[in-house]
This record gives sequence, C-alpha cells and structure tokens, in this order.
Amino acid sequence: MDHVYPVTEIYGSSPNSIDDAIRNAVSTAQRSLRNLEWFEVTEIRGHIGSDGAVAHFQVGVKLGFRLERPSLDAIK
Repeated sequence: MDHVYPVTEIYGSSPNSIDDAIRNAVSTAQRSLRNLEWFEVTEIRGHIGSDGAVAHFQVGVKLGFRLERPSLDAIK
C-alpha cells in the first residue's frame, strides 16, 4: 500500500546517555502522535558541567508518522 509520511522534528534530553535521550523523545511523542513509524537522529549535543564532565545529552530527532486515509466506505 502507498503511505504518506509527514515529518516533525523534536528534541529529547537525558542526563544518562544519548540512547536514553532518543528513547525519551520517541516515547513522549508517541503519547501525542499516532502511527509513528520511524525516527532519524539529526543532531547530537550536550552540556558540560563545571567539573568538565558531560552533564547532559540532547538529541534532535525527526519522526515520521503515517497519515491515516479514510476508507472508501467512510467517504460515501
């Protein structure tokens, strides 16, 4: 079947890891968006604490979600 995917970009963060930041972004988005089907990490950045260590991870994530198409029966 042919699908149509709009794309939106969001940013997730985590003090623990890049993986956690991605998962946080996707899990939060899935509560508001239906039919999420893929993601693409577009940006990775973070914050360095006063001790010189990585303090926080931030990721830009593009999300693709499939648009719903009305069935032919619903149009009639």
